[in-house]
Amino acid sequence: MQSLALIDDWPVEHAAAGVVTADGTVRGTRGDGARRFPLASVTKPLVAYGALVAVEEEAIALDEPAGPEGSTVRHLLAHTSGLAFGEHRSVAEVGARRLYSSAGFEVLASTIEEATGIGFADYLREAVLEPLGMSSTTLDGSPGHGATSTLDDMLRLAAELQAPTLLHPSTLAEATSVQFPGLNGTIPGFGHQKPNDWGLGFELRDGKSPHWTGTSNSPRTFGHFGQSGTFLWVDPDAGAGTVALTDRDFGDWAKSAWPPFSDAVLADLR
Repeated sequence: MQSLALIDDWPVEHAAAGVVTADGTVRGTRGDGARRFPLASVTKPLVAYGALVAVEEEAIALDEPAGPEGSTVRHLLAHTSGLAFGEHRSVAEVGARRLYSSAGFEVLASTIEEATGIGFADYLREAVLEPLGMSSTTLDGSPGHGATSTLDDMLRLAAELQAPTLLHPSTLAEATSVQFPGLNGTIPGFGHQKPNDWGLGFELRDGKSPHWTGTSNSPRTFGHFGQSGTFLWVDPDAGAGTVALTDRDFGDWAKSAWPPFSDAVLADLR
């Protein structure tokens, strides 16, 4: 895929990118597929997937209490618990707005630990990483932003998000549909969005503008980006997912480079 060569012009020291289609075929890669990169907030969809496994195992339930009074597991996953970004304190009413919170994912992980009696990093490894063959991925820090992984591993996750083997398809469908519709909120780096639609751990593209995906990504596109200069998106209409990992913090360079890169990937796929 010629589009992947665009990462050679990104102002970063190291980058790796790849595309995988719905049938699990890796259409192309660029860069070192085995180099480990901090995922930052791309940790969240990985952790969310582990939480959904816990839901299917009936260790937890989406609508059971978790976090601040009135909040549930669903609120934590959908960033509507009212918790602050990085602190375990409430700064908004539960369900009132989309308030992006890494702290909420820390509470989520603690909830799963209490329910299973297993440390969350171990649970994630046993429930998701080992079954998917993601042997180079580790959660060494916060469940909101503390994982490290490789392109090769993240392409395995991107394939799983198109044809789930660890979840029932209906569970993934719910996770990638709007939760608490109509709520406004801010996407870090891209400003206020009305509405700021979100699934269960996955940001939904819908009609957001500006956005970190391409202008030709379908409204059904879902995924996440991280402040370490990383992103993963899956576009069901295109039948493909794309991962890009870098070692430069997110900034204006990424806002300029990522959307045309995604558009070029989609043009290649067509």
